[in-house]
Amino acid sequence: MPIYAYRCESCGHAKDVLQKMSDPVLSTCPACGAESFKKQLTAAGFQLKGSGWYVTDFRGGNTTGAPAESPEKAASTSTDTAAPAATPAAPASTTTPSSGGSSAAST
Repeated sequence: MPIYAYRCESCGHAKDVLQKMSDPVLSTCPACGAESFKKQLTAAGFQLKGSGWYVTDFRGGNTTGAPAESPEKAASTSTDTAAPAATPAAPASTTTPSSGGSSAAST
């Protein structure tokens, strides 16, 4: 049975009520007796269990969505293809022009 949240618009009294879906909606506030007891819109509280859900199947580090390769297959593919040769980085310039922002002129 679901739990429904009710709140009185007159006095502000709030109450959670366990009732069947087929039960009539409550309208009388139990605190003040006014006919302004309204059902509140709340988020559903449920948990997905079992396989086939994001939490159970894709929470790991595999972000591509493809199944992970077996270690034997990964080892065979890494030895079949040669890695491209790394190119050496260009040497950095060691001399930088100094900008002597001040002039030696005096007044």
